[in-house]
Amino acid sequence: MGFDYGIIGKRIRQARESKGLTQEQLAEKLEVSNAYISKIERGKTPINLDRLSDLCVMLEESPDYILRGANSGTQDYLRNEIIVMLEGCSAEKIKLISQVIKPIVDYKEK
Repeated sequence: MGFDYGIIGKRIRQARESKGLTQEQLAEKLEVSNAYISKIERGKTPINLDRLSDLCVMLEESPDYILRGANSGTQDYLRNEIIVMLEGCSAEKIKLISQVIKPIVDYKEK
């Protein structure tokens, strides 16, 4: 099982922003460079387990959520994960995705 560091970075950025922290503030708290935080948030560099643990404590998020989008405290984690995946998609791509999922959403279970 591989990790999508781009999605992990987006989750980290969202958690940081929800805490009202800048990249600089988070970098200072973690005693790392701002460039390192930027690279993690853009999915350009993987995060090691020790740093992930520190980051989760600072952002009050579970490692499970940061790595997999699953958070036992959140019932809508899959909905949030879909929203994260849609960020940055072009209008054309979103239209295509809509055409794929609409029949699924409209399907009437028996």
